[in-house]
Amino acid sequence: MSAQNSSSITPAAASDLFAPYSMGSLPLANRIVMAPLTRSRALPGDVPGPLTVTYYTQRASAGLIISEASQISPQGKGYIQTPGIYSAEQIAGWKQVTEAVHAKGGKMVVQLWHVGRISHPALQEGGTLPVAPSAVTPKGWVFTGAGKEDMVTPRALALGELPGIVADYRRAAQNAKAAGFDGVEIHSANGYLLDQFLRDKTNLRNDRYGGSIENRARLLLEVIDAVLEVWEKDRVGVRLSPISAVNDIDDSNPEPLFTYAVQELAKRDIGFLHIVEGMTGGPRIPGKPSDFDLDKLRRIFPNTYIANNGYTREMAIEARASNRADLIAFGKDFISNPDLVERLRRNAPLNALDVATLYGGDAHGYTDYPFLEARS
Repeated sequence: MSAQNSSSITPAAASDLFAPYSMGSLPLANRIVMAPLTRSRALPGDVPGPLTVTYYTQRASAGLIISEASQISPQGKGYIQTPGIYSAEQIAGWKQVTEAVHAKGGKMVVQLWHVGRISHPALQEGGTLPVAPSAVTPKGWVFTGAGKEDMVTPRALALGELPGIVADYRRAAQNAKAAGFDGVEIHSANGYLLDQFLRDKTNLRNDRYGGSIENRARLLLEVIDAVLEVWEKDRVGVRLSPISAVNDIDDSNPEPLFTYAVQELAKRDIGFLHIVEGMTGGPRIPGKPSDFDLDKLRRIFPNTYIANNGYTREMAIEARASNRADLIAFGKDFISNPDLVERLRRNAPLNALDVATLYGGDAHGYTDYPFLEARS
């Protein structure tokens, strides 16, 4: 995994991308965010281990680290070896991570996650069906201990179960405090449970959580309100992917839906909004035409706006020059470049990504990517 060759290294452009920034009461060393990145290297019990400590500590120069998605309950799990934030052992594992990141001067929030229907009985306690707003079968497969398996038709959550989901988020937010995180991000993107409730392709309910935009946004807002009982508002954020179809998600009219959702988040004065622009991990312009101007969300939301998806150094600098976003999130580049901030600052070459080691495995492709300069 050697660095790509470059004939010269040029100094960073004069940009406040590399300058300190205050996200509410949280001071950040720069405006570069490490995006949440599933790596599937948790220990038995879905506990973050010593390798995870090393991995995040190596990347502590990011202005803000958003942890890999962490399930709020056993029911919220959809992938093997992903960490949780619901058991004492998981809290202890994450505490070692946050202490190490803080010792390096970094800041870190945890992404709270429930996958909903994007799971399989093999990953659920007792082999039960995954849950969702409605019994709509997702297209695709998941990787279980037995290999690739098609996703199944989920069980629709009963009305009486939804307060328990909200309580799981509240408890996870409390656990995040105990683990030493600087805040939390609510994962409401990429076709997972809260996104499933938002979208009319997956939410066919006829109760107070289905039908109208206001009803479909209700669970997300109840979760936010519960988390705000635990954390100061400037330490809470939400991730949305308004025009991404990943995990077989879609909506017939996303602009009024996500405009309403962001307006409600703005009323609650939460600390940050994290928007996946375009298809998650793919094209910034979706495959089908869309007149949804995502910059509208930036105008609606008064606090820190994080832009995400396929950003290069040049795009990030331009986004700051035009004030189109406050912070810029980088994903895969942070996997293969633990010192990405310094590489961007110098316009230095980036290490090539070893795709074969993205999910699962050991230190190879996880903590052994080289730095620009050897570390003692």
